[in-house]
Formats: sequence, structure tokens, C-alpha cells
Amino acid sequence: MAAPPPPGVYVPVPTFFVSKKAANYNPVAAPLDLATQGAHSLHLARSGIQGLVVLGSTGEAVHLTNQERFELLSHVKKELDSAGFKDYPLIAGTASQNIAEVVEQLKSAKEAGCQWGLCLVPGYFAGASTQEGIIAWFTAVADQSPIPIMIYHYPGVSNNVKMIPSSFAALSQHPNIVGCKLSHGDISYHAQIASNPDINHSQFHTYTGLGQQLLPAISVGCSGTIDGSAGFFPKSLVHLYQLSLKNNASDAEVQERRLLQYKVSKVEELVVRFGTVGIKEAVSRVLGLGDRDGTRLPLSGGLPGGDLEWENWKDAVGELEGVEKSL
Repeated sequence: MAAPPPPGVYVPVPTFFVSKKAANYNPVAAPLDLATQGAHSLHLARSGIQGLVVLGSTGEAVHLTNQERFELLSHVKKELDSAGFKDYPLIAGTASQNIAEVVEQLKSAKEAGCQWGLCLVPGYFAGASTQEGIIAWFTAVADQSPIPIMIYHYPGVSNNVKMIPSSFAALSQHPNIVGCKLSHGDISYHAQIASNPDINHSQFHTYTGLGQQLLPAISVGCSGTIDGSAGFFPKSLVHLYQLSLKNNASDAEVQERRLLQYKVSKVEELVVRFGTVGIKEAVSRVLGLGDRDGTRLPLSGGLPGGDLEWENWKDAVGELEGVEKSL
């Protein structure tokens, strides 16, 4: 059996593109900003983040060519290695629905230095999808992948196609399928997968995709989170994770983790509402990295309303920024 990614807090990093002010800017498809990509990855690694998911939904995987994917993954790996983060956990996302292309992307990810793949549930034929078909799709990918894969369940970008808990249990038996990311708010599904006694949880790790439910997700057996808000408040999410693990927490620690979860949940609404656009806005404003409007079409324009919309989030962001600076 292949090993799953270690437990902890992971960040689905955005893909950075050059600013409109850059000489090589292209309004149809802005070039990659590899320098900012590397700087952001190193900031997260130095802040205690367990590993990175590169080219997930936040990373606009569907907007990149396969060559760009390889360039990005290779650069992140090179920067981490050069800074002393050898063997740092890297998970490469895939969003194609063609099995052969997914396998090619996974082969390329291995060549770039990634240890795992995160494969999005295929959702184009939502009306005709069956659980049996989804299981067969993941089995075919896992059979051919040179690296272990995880199941990425995000109905919001998969045409609302939903996998049921028994499908995860079936796929967990595959020696090359080592976990899942659940990007939805159904904590019952988290429990039915992460606490299922028929799943070997030492070989199959369940991660919530929402830091706003990290504390309850840990309580039902999840191994951690792959969370967007950790991309700009990494220390806060790592601290919340560590507090959540304490079975014999003191009264003070119980109160601290509840309050911290409250603050994280408030900020996470920005991510839930605006997705990668909101994450890039926050990374730019909080960390000073990247362009607020650094996306590719059809995403465009940063936060709707710009500064006026950001004002609506200043209190929530300010509260968690205070926590981040104290850690």
C-alpha cells in the first residue's frame, strides 16, 4: 500500500500570473509569475504548513496548459529544495475528465517532483453519472498513476455530482488511492468517511476542504484540512489544528480553540463566497504577494466592488490578522 500525505494543514495555493503592468502581460492568458509563486510557497512552508496542493481549484488548474503545469510544479519544487525543504509534501491537482490525460498529468507531476495527485471527481455528464461509473473512473486512473492519488470531492465545480460515503469506502481499498479532500459543508459525510471502521485510516486520510469546520472535522476523525484561508493566515490554521488535536485540553485551551475557530470561520466566508478571486485578494492585501486581479479568463476584475467590498471584510480579517501576528 502507498502512504498517504502526513496529517496536518495543507494549502491549495493560487496560481500567480504577472501583473497588468508587466511588459509581457497578455490579457487573454497572462503568463505565470513564477517568482511570486516561489515566494508564497516558501512563506507557507516557513509558517508551519504541512504541505501544498498545487493546481487545484484555487490554482485554476483548468486554465493552464500541460506545459505550464509542469513549469509551475517544477519551479515550486526547485524553490523548496533550494531553501532546505527537501521532500516537502507536494500534491498536484488534476481537473481533466479524460482518463488518459489525467494519467499523463500525474506522470508529469511525478517528473516535476510531486509525491501525490489530487483528482477531481468527473462531473460533465452529471445527469448520467452513477456511483459505479465514478468508482470505475478512479480505479482506472489509480491503476495507471505512477504516484498515489486522492479523491477530490467538490460538487461546486463538478456539476453538483456527489459521491456517497460507500463509494469512498470502496475506493479506499485500492492500494494506490490514499485519501480524499471533501470540499463541502456536510459534516455528516466527513464522519461517515473519516470514522468508518471499514476503512484503514492509516492508509486513507480524509481532509476537510474548509477550515471553517476544522475543529468539528478533527473530532470525527479527519486528518487535517486543505484550506484556502491558510494561504494568507497559515500560522492561525496550524495553531487551530494543533489545539483541535488535544483530547485532554484545559478549559482555557477549549475556549481558545472555540474562539479561534469562530474567527477562522468568519474569514472563511470570504473564500466560500469568492473562491480563488477572494483568496488572491487576501493574499495580495495581507501578505503583499501577487496581483489582486491576477486571474485568467473568464475570471476577471478581482473582488466585485474592489475596495468597497474589502471594507466589508476588514473586521473579520483584522481579528485573525491579530492572531497571526501573535504566533
